[in-house]
Amino acid sequence: MFSGIIEAIGTVQAIETVTEGRRFWIQAPFVEALSLGSSIAHNGACLSVVAIKHRFYCVEAVHETLNRTNLNELELGDPVNLERALPVTARIEGHFVQGHVDTTIELVEIVRVGGDTYYFSFAISEPWRPYVVEKGSIAIDGVSLTVAAVEEESFRVAIIPWTYHHTTFSQRKVGDRLNVEFDILAKYLWRWAQRYGISSPFSQSG
Repeated sequence: MFSGIIEAIGTVQAIETVTEGRRFWIQAPFVEALSLGSSIAHNGACLSVVAIKHRFYCVEAVHETLNRTNLNELELGDPVNLERALPVTARIEGHFVQGHVDTTIELVEIVRVGGDTYYFSFAISEPWRPYVVEKGSIAIDGVSLTVAAVEEESFRVAIIPWTYHHTTFSQRKVGDRLNVEFDILAKYLWRWAQRYGISSPFSQSG
């Protein structure tokens, strides 16, 4: 389980292609604290540490993960948003993030509001629109964000200066595809509504 509060930006040091998918060697400031099997979210995708060497650690992404996320686009030297799994006693500063990326979405507009505050707008296709609501939570490339506005085919989030400078958002450009994990509560409620044919999961009979 994660919170969507990015702990560090890692750097891809090596990429290996294996039968199961790809292995990524990542440089990160917390390598000495890791152990084999540790869970780390990479751009929001939870991967397990399979090897540790000096200042680097290795994780393996299977084909399902590569097909569903933007990890398949990573190249040597690329930055990656990193968050280690939450300890049981941790405060949840963002929202509950599972590290299970649903899909990727296209960045369609960046508007500078003032200083280093920006609006980032993303296109969203029909199957995913029920999960996005104004003021709702969403994880984009592993970052916990609040939906600022929803339009018919897109939505936007506000990126404050701290987030802009301490995540990979400062290096993103229009046309990039970012990982998205929709709020788990929204997914369960929508599933309930579809299964039982009710207009609202909060409606009551009688």
